[in-house]
Amino acid sequence: MATPIVPLIMCGGAGTRLWPASRENRPKQFLPLFGRYSTFQETVRRVSDPALFGRPIIVTNNQYRFLVAEELAAIGVQADILLEPMRRDSGPAIVAGTLFARDRDRDCIVVALAADHVVTEPAAFAAACEAGARAAAEDHIVTFGVRPTRPATEYGYIRAGAAIGSDVLAIAQFVEKPDAATAQRYIAEGYLWNSGNFLFRAELLLEEYQSFEPDSAGAIAKAVASAGRDLDFITLDAEAFASAAAKSIDYAVMERTTHAAVMPVSYGWSDVGSWQAVWELSPRDTVGNAAQGSAFFVDASGCYVAAEKQLVAVHGLRDVAVVATADAVLVARREDADGLRRVVAKLKDVAPAVTQDHLKVHRPWGSYQSLDEGDRFQVKRIVVKQGGRLSLQLHHHRAEHWVIVRGTARVTVGDEVKILHENESIYVPIGARHRLENPGKIDLELIEVQTGSYLGEDDIVRLEDDYHRG
Repeated sequence: MATPIVPLIMCGGAGTRLWPASRENRPKQFLPLFGRYSTFQETVRRVSDPALFGRPIIVTNNQYRFLVAEELAAIGVQADILLEPMRRDSGPAIVAGTLFARDRDRDCIVVALAADHVVTEPAAFAAACEAGARAAAEDHIVTFGVRPTRPATEYGYIRAGAAIGSDVLAIAQFVEKPDAATAQRYIAEGYLWNSGNFLFRAELLLEEYQSFEPDSAGAIAKAVASAGRDLDFITLDAEAFASAAAKSIDYAVMERTTHAAVMPVSYGWSDVGSWQAVWELSPRDTVGNAAQGSAFFVDASGCYVAAEKQLVAVHGLRDVAVVATADAVLVARREDADGLRRVVAKLKDVAPAVTQDHLKVHRPWGSYQSLDEGDRFQVKRIVVKQGGRLSLQLHHHRAEHWVIVRGTARVTVGDEVKILHENESIYVPIGARHRLENPGKIDLELIEVQTGSYLGEDDIVRLEDDYHRG
């Protein structure tokens, strides 16, 4: 292929359908659900062959920017990272990324992919991209239509029409998620799953968006043209981007254009949208049980267990999912994804913290984890990665005591700077300017004991910050 395909990866979803493993601040695309790598990393790795693919463009938001950068660095991949000021669905995200790609190469072909999907046959995926690029060069906007393996009710479907090229078919109809009986009929009639992944010539997609959504297209173009830079991130102009209508690429273009085409594919695709899907993708024993972490089953079948630390024993149950994290446990019918949506919606009212963050909270400099808390105190474990540095900050309501348990710390308290080693400690009074950094060659680990009248994370006044946080 003369010009490599440009991967455009959408990485802004919240992923609450896999609660409690997936949380708002660390959603499913950043979780290693099936092995060493997260689904985002696996998506990037899938488009890393330089003979077929070019430099990736990642579209995400400010909330996930450091997670994206950290996960790319962990697999040794460089990419352009565009930050959406607010969520506007897939249409504006794809257009913004496509504009950026087109500005680099007017003739480029783009493959737009979700960051949280799984493909179990990457060679077949690459072959589909190569064939899809040929169709895209002939002015088709190609969507990958997955040949169904079961009558799924959680996916939209595509009814394909006549052949319009060597590898693609016309799209006769997009249909919404069906009930079970309708899904069974769709399978019998040869419908395809709508994967929500696309391949197109950049200039054509932009022309079609301009034709159907001129106001939004203009707003997005202005947001890209007026984009700034923050560290290594490209920041779309907030005022312009806010004027774009929130609309999926299906509604904005695919259901209206005469260039739409579908390529039937079979490469082991799943959007991993439920614990049912995770169970389907996991190795299972002879009675259908699957587990990640420490679990055992007695007189149980068709069950899935994900255990973060605890040993989970399942007895006498059928077709349930048990997901145990450090601060929450889910027990549910494995196939009931709608029920889990209702659970998460209720939790956002009664216990919002468990839908937002894990006990272990990731930051650009490392992480912290709450170990214990009570009236007027909290204990945390803090890890600062090599070269990491927290902001210069102060607190109005709490004092802190740090005990170094591993590595070397450079600590600023007021005007004094000290180097601390293992088994040494320091006290930070209320109101004192302070900073913690790791000048060493290994991760710095410490125990922080907070005391005071208010211990919330919003009692941080940042005076200087390497990561440009407010």
